Amino acid sequence: MTDAVIPSPFWRHLRACNAVPDETRLLPFRIGADRVGWLRPEAARVLTFFPQFVHFDRDGVALARRLRSAPARSAALGELAQALVRAGLTPRLRGELYDVRGAPGGPALAHLDRGAVPSFGVRAEGVHVNGLVRRADGLHVWVARRARHKAIAPGKLDHIVAGGVPAGLSAEQTLVKEAFEEAGIPPELAGTARKVAEIAYAMQIEDGVRVDLLHCYDLDLPADFTPTPNDDEVEAFTLMPIAEVFAAVRDTDDFKFNVNLVLIDLFLRQRLIDPASAEGRHLAMALARPT
Repeated sequence: MTDAVIPSPFWRHLRACNAVPDETRLLPFRIGADRVGWLRPEAARVLTFFPQFVHFDRDGVALARRLRSAPARSAALGELAQALVRAGLTPRLRGELYDVRGAPGGPALAHLDRGAVPSFGVRAEGVHVNGLVRRADGLHVWVARRARHKAIAPGKLDHIVAGGVPAGLSAEQTLVKEAFEEAGIPPELAGTARKVAEIAYAMQIEDGVRVDLLHCYDLDLPADFTPTPNDDEVEAFTLMPIAEVFAAVRDTDDFKFNVNLVLIDLFLRQRLIDPASAEGRHLAMALARPT
């Protein structure tokens, strides 16, 4: 992503999440005719030792055509992922499977361990929920503090509910599940969340390419509701006036990197950033950028 023509203190967050500096070095990774990911050359070299699972051509790398079913493809990807772990190119496997799709909403072509998703440059989907409280003194947002032991963005500020969509679940099902597990939000309340946006981005990280599609929701919460951590993912929750959240995103890097994008979308919809201004139009266009 090139620097913004229109100056904005929020632009750095979009630039950070849309950073693949050496795209020309990446090899397309395919299942059949569908490009499902991107491989770094060093990962592709490891896969050359598995001709029973992959083949190479002028268009990149593809799973072998003989792997015709999702279970067969998933088993092959599992062995390839373990090979990347042994080669030191994938930090660890997580024991949680994600769907591998050619396009969002398309059929699941295979499953892949969450820990290996960036190594294959496969799109991951997640849910992010703005927990909103409307009070007489204005709009407030519930903000979580991530646990210090988290592998990604430890101790950073986060949404009241956020998490990856595992294999076999929809975004809505994931939202209800994560809302109860992370914040003690009852399913009947979590089910009232409204989908407001989809945000896509791609960024190069140490173990590959993180390609994410975020399903973004607003959830109006009663003034007397207090979220409670039900697992070890969150240290605490704080109810913040939206003006304070706005200032934190504008002036600091206190929030987890991708949370900033969802909050910028919220600021545009709440007109804290004028959506009709040059800055607002430019930010909205960048948020809508497909991957």
